Parts: sequence; C-alpha cells; structure tokens
Amino acid sequence: MQVRPIISTLRRHKTAATLIVLEIALTCAIVCNAVFLIGDRAARIARPSGTAEDELGYITLTGIGTKADATALTAQDLAALRAIPGVRQVSSVNMVPFGNSSWNSGISLVKDDPNGVNVAQYMGRDLLETFGTRILAGRGFQPNEYLDFEAAQQGKFDHPSVIVSHALAERLFQGDEAVGKQIYFGDKPAIVVGVMANLMRPNEFGEPEHAFYSVLLPVEIPYTEGGGYLVRADPAQLDTILADAESTLNRIDPARIILHRRTLHDIRREYYAKDRAMAYLLVGVTLALLLITALGIVGLASFWVQQRTRQIGIRRALGATRGHILRYFQLENFILATAGIALGMALAYGLNLLLMAKYAVPRLPGEFLPIGALLLWILGQIAVLGPAIRASTIAPAIATRTV
Repeated sequence: MQVRPIISTLRRHKTAATLIVLEIALTCAIVCNAVFLIGDRAARIARPSGTAEDELGYITLTGIGTKADATALTAQDLAALRAIPGVRQVSSVNMVPFGNSSWNSGISLVKDDPNGVNVAQYMGRDLLETFGTRILAGRGFQPNEYLDFEAAQQGKFDHPSVIVSHALAERLFQGDEAVGKQIYFGDKPAIVVGVMANLMRPNEFGEPEHAFYSVLLPVEIPYTEGGGYLVRADPAQLDTILADAESTLNRIDPARIILHRRTLHDIRREYYAKDRAMAYLLVGVTLALLLITALGIVGLASFWVQQRTRQIGIRRALGATRGHILRYFQLENFILATAGIALGMALAYGLNLLLMAKYAVPRLPGEFLPIGALLLWILGQIAVLGPAIRASTIAPAIATRTV
C-alpha cells in the first residue's frame, strides 16, 4: 500500500491530525516517565532488608522515669522472652531496618576525617543470630567483646571490634580485604572482624546505595536507652508470640509503656506506604492517559470513516478488498502514532530533566522510550481496529449512492 495517498489525506485534515499527534506525544512523554518511576518505586520497595524478615517482631517500650537497674531489668526481660514457647532468638536492640529512628555516625579510614561515610550503628547482643544476617567474611563477635552501654559511651575501651556491611566494605576498601583492617569513628579506632550481608538501615540517608551502609557494634543496650526487643520466631506463630511477649513484659514491670508491637513485615509496609501510594497513583494516571488516547484515536477514526464513506465505496467498487481498507486505516494510524511518538520521546527527556531539577528524580534510562513507543503503537492499532473493520464492511453499491 502506498503511503503518499495517506499523507495527502492527512494534509487535508491538518487540525485533526495535529491534535491526535500532540495527544500521542503528551501521552508518550508522561507514560515513559511514569513507567520508569513506577519501576523505580517497585525496585525500592522490593529491596531486601538483609534479615529473616518474616520471622522478626519488634516491641518498643519506655519506662516511667529513670530506671537505675535498667541493665538488670533488661537481662530479666530477655530471659523471660526466651522462655516463651516458639521464640528462637531475642535481643535488645537500639533500632531495626525501616524503623525511621536511626543511630548514625561518620566512619573513615583516617582519624578525624571530615569527609567520612555516614553509617547506621546497630547495637545489641547476638544481633547476627536474631536478625538472621549472614557473615560473608571473618567472624561474629566473641562473648568477651561485648561492652556495657555506659562504658562504651565513656570510651573505656581500645580498638573495639566492628562488623561492617558488604556495601560499606566495598565503599571503604574498594574490593580489598576488609577483615583485620582499622577504621575510625571520628577519633576512635576500631578493628573490622567481619563482613556481613547488606543490612538495611532504618531510613534513607543520601544516595540509594547508602541504604546499606551499616555496622554492628558489640554494645549491649538497656531498654531505657531507646529501641526495644527484637524477637525471632516461626512466621506462623509470630503474632501470637508477640502478644505473649507483651503480656510477659507487663508482668515483669507494669510501670512501663509498650509503645508498639509489630512484625518487621508490617514496619516495612508502613515505611514504604508513600512509595506504594505514589506507584498506584502513577499506574492510575498512566491507565487514564492511555484510555483517553485510545478514545481519541477511536473517535478520530470513526469520524474519518463517516466522512470518507463515499471515498471508501468508490475504492471498493474499483476492486479494493476489505483487507485493503483495513490496512489503510491501520497504516494511517501507525503514521500518526509514529509522529506522535517521535515528538513524545523528546518531550519525555524534557519532562525528566524538569523532574530531576525539581524533585531529584533519577535520569530516565533510554530503554524506557522503546517501551513507551511499543505501548502506544499497540494501543493505536487496537483502538483503530473497530472503526477500520466498520469501514471495510461498507458495500460499494451503498457507498456510491451516498450524497
């Protein structure tokens, strides 16, 4: 089929053709960026925490006033929680992944480096076992390496042990062996004894890769210093065990307040609630735009079929088959869609640059443009199919009698 007659026809209907091209271009620009942002949010939500997430529950609590025997009471709590049937492991911890409240510090390879890497500091006994985080190199902490929180605060130790995440080890040592190396927390040195699988920090800090810059410190945390108790149990029993744990803690000391009792899975869902809402909104906007564009194509094609009834009848009388008429409208739509997509790709990059400047959105990868183009080509062919089929059924005798 020759393209020239189609181009000639479109030139006689410039306004309608221009409007549909602009509609497709705008849809292409928005859909490309929306699909990219949806994928970016989905990847962010799916990031692993580095823990046995489905097995973990977290109980946050506070006391009324200051507990002079906080360390002893914490030990009593931990012993009682371990005695609950079904509990695999329990630790007192200062924070958990996705918990938002974060203990952070600068870390570097030289003393007092103002450009140190910001890391999240997890503290508590047996956290590797409770989190379910794997050691990739080196070892975990030895029992004699754990420090009392007060002693740690006062700096009454030299060269404490530290376990770093894999992402942090790569950032600091650029692929070299990390175990046995010395690092600094400000002016305080520490020795890396192990490298663990990436452990998600409680909240975002800087670039996306910084989300896994975390360390474990062998410091025992009494419950009065913030945080709470991390409980590991079978996922099927976790809710029941957390309820039992709350009752147990209230029996030991009813003068304190249980702030929250949640699974880590629920904490993750709450943490990413805004990301999910944004993704759902973008999905809705994308579907609405595609629907509006499809309706525009259907409306324009139906209008043209009505306007060209006589022309179509003459072509049928001259020997054009139903397939010829069908392909004519499909090719016409393909030409319009291609023009709109070409313009839309330029608009997509322009929109992405605006989003980068205003909202720190990442750069749009080139592979999302073909995805948007393919979507609109397919949409255009589906949308024009109904009017094109109706056009192909016009009988030559009826069409030639049309005034």
